[in-house]
Amino acid sequence: MPRLDEIPQLCGATVVRAVDLVALGVPRSTISHRCRAGGPWQLLLPGILLLHNGPVTRADRRQAALIHGGPGAVLTGADALELHGMERMPRPSGPVHLLVAADVRRAGSGRVLAERTDRLPVPAPGRWALAHEARAVLDFARRSRNRTEVRAAVAEVVQRGRCTPADLNTELAAGNGRGSALPREVLREVGDGVRSAAEAQARAVLRRSGLPAPIWNAELYDRVGRLVAVPDAWFDDVGMAWEIDSLEWHLGPADYARTLDRRAAMMAEGVVVVHHLPSALKNPVTVLHDLVANHAHACRRPRPPLLALPPR
Repeated sequence: MPRLDEIPQLCGATVVRAVDLVALGVPRSTISHRCRAGGPWQLLLPGILLLHNGPVTRADRRQAALIHGGPGAVLTGADALELHGMERMPRPSGPVHLLVAADVRRAGSGRVLAERTDRLPVPAPGRWALAHEARAVLDFARRSRNRTEVRAAVAEVVQRGRCTPADLNTELAAGNGRGSALPREVLREVGDGVRSAAEAQARAVLRRSGLPAPIWNAELYDRVGRLVAVPDAWFDDVGMAWEIDSLEWHLGPADYARTLDRRAAMMAEGVVVVHHLPSALKNPVTVLHDLVANHAHACRRPRPPLLALPPR
């Protein structure tokens, strides 16, 4: 039997299967004794141990879930999105969402959500076996009832260029129809040019205004074909832009600075620019009053000579 303090090094990890310890020569009685309440090891899942008694991290739970899922298992949902670098969805908590082959039978004991699928993604090389972003965000969306969180997650993967709206629609059509109503609605918003959760909320408010429908994220070009700006919403009939301004809904300070530069460029071309914080959308009466009044003002002056093209 190896020395107990050498076992993590021999295993190359601190999250291990009990059968692998037995193969190293550790008696089952020793494993059971060390996993007792207050003992030096912990039981994470049936037959899967943590070789210390400190706090259990999310990484420990993810590793245990992948071992539990067996060969080919991949992380999906919020865990995969976080590991892909997404920041707009809530931090993962509760059971680790795992995809396993359709013929695999796994029970997660409340700590793993093992979803069987005929379309098991092939993960890219890396430390973690992850479903690609389109699959991960839709697996998250299908199990969420929070429209704002789904909007934010879907908008972020598109904003960061990890997948396109077409990729998401293809993935949604190929997947399980259960729980697909909310992601379908959000994808329709994205298809209309909406690129953030705040824009989606603004779109809902705007439906009550009686104003012509704007172009979301239109590309504005001047007479010589120079790109001037891409406002959140563009009222082409009068040349008015609506911006939903907040650092919270941009990817970083540099993105927010570009928002301010974009506004200045539009105003230099004679565009009427209306801007609100996302928090203002909670008081739609005030927002609608601002939009209607500014639209009327824009009607009273010549429309700026800008060409508006829908988002690509």
